[in-house]
Amino acid sequence: MIVGNGDVGEGMAGVIDAADFVIRFNDCRSYGAGGSRTDAVAVCNTGRPAKAMLGSKEWRAHAGVVSASEIWSVRDPEKFVAMRAPLAVSHPELDDFCDDYTDEFTAFCADTGKAHVVIGKSVHEAVDASLSAFAPAPYVVPSSGMIVIAALLNSYADAEVTLAGFGHVGWEWHPFAAERQLVDAYITAGRLKRLSGETLISSSHGA
Repeated sequence: MIVGNGDVGEGMAGVIDAADFVIRFNDCRSYGAGGSRTDAVAVCNTGRPAKAMLGSKEWRAHAGVVSASEIWSVRDPEKFVAMRAPLAVSHPELDDFCDDYTDEFTAFCADTGKAHVVIGKSVHEAVDASLSAFAPAPYVVPSSGMIVIAALLNSYADAEVTLAGFGHVGWEWHPFAAERQLVDAYITAGRLKRLSGETLISSSHGA
């Protein structure tokens, strides 16, 4: 079960908690209404989100973060080092976007007895290639949710992967419209499911 930070259908907490493995994102905004089981927290390990999480006592003490046995860093440091110079030209306002905090998450995991998984750049690049079929508007990076979906589909081809809390809206430089189409294509192909009762509209930022 991959639980994004969008709205989760009412009464779905029990279904989510009954899954074999539950992944949440960053500050675990889905925790509560979207159940409490948390086996992994997927984090943006670069830029402002990473700095904010690592510097937050509240994040470190969050029940979802505490209970997770794994932290997944969705941004391969090698990939983001290579992105820094082009972004300085195309998006100078994102001057700290590629600042890497992977080592700090590794240290956090060592201190708390968690496994630290860094999703490789090949997954990121495969997502870019898949999204290109849907003519996305110019974007910076795929969302964390899309990276995690791809990583799971690559590694666990026979698993039943279900999405909850994916509104496909949020930061302007994620290609959410194309991501929605790609997810729908995976659902049509039988590779993914959406949790029954989910809507596609959310006022919250997506994963």
